[in-house]
Amino acid sequence: MKVKEIYAFLDELSPFELQEKWDNAGLLVGSFDDEVKKVYISIDLDEQLLDEVEENSLIITHHPLIFKGLKRVNYDSYSTKLLQKLIKKDISLISMHTNIDKTHLNKYVVSEVLGLKLENTDEFISYAKVNMKFNDLVKHISKKLDLKTVNTVRCNDFIKDVAIVTGSGMSLIEEVKADCFLTGDIKYHDAMEAKARGISLIDIRHYESERYFSKLLEGLLSEYLKKNELKAIITASKNPFEFFIEGETIE
Repeated sequence: MKVKEIYAFLDELSPFELQEKWDNAGLLVGSFDDEVKKVYISIDLDEQLLDEVEENSLIITHHPLIFKGLKRVNYDSYSTKLLQKLIKKDISLISMHTNIDKTHLNKYVVSEVLGLKLENTDEFISYAKVNMKFNDLVKHISKKLDLKTVNTVRCNDFIKDVAIVTGSGMSLIEEVKADCFLTGDIKYHDAMEAKARGISLIDIRHYESERYFSKLLEGLLSEYLKKNELKAIITASKNPFEFFIEGETIE
């Protein structure tokens, strides 16, 4: 099966033209005319994962390996090391990033992972009614995402509704219309900004909130690939972070 056939299906599923201007979703490595024997799905690429992928395969990731133009390719950085391996093994790479965030991923995490009732979606931001005490909401989210530690900002003891953006969504804080905002990559000054606006925060982390991309896409692709005698293989890149309490690893 050719890369262009799978790309066309993905484009119909979640149009690449929906990606943000700064994004770099699409075919990043390989040719549309490449024949692929296997399809792998992962949130990210890392060396260990790439070592396990067979030659003449297609990898579909959430995060693009290349965001900006490369001035040199000398195999001493994260992206260039992996580019070298991709090319040597004739592996094609497609990334589905902000396009699938908008069309599927945020809504999927709200309803299928967190078990909340989706009220509406405003492009990136998904909203859900919860009507829960803040402490109970934190416990619920922690359990669903398997978070052993959680950073929060409490502005209200009772939360009527939540806004959710998987990955990194604090740049959208001005657009949030909810009692509590769930997103990842929350920095100190982000927390101060949210507190000033009276919006509670729960940090659902980047990797932990987006790792469901693989399961989501596998479900969307399975029937199509089956008709073409292919199967999507879910692979897991490793979270680069480890977490400690009093010197002991907890995750």
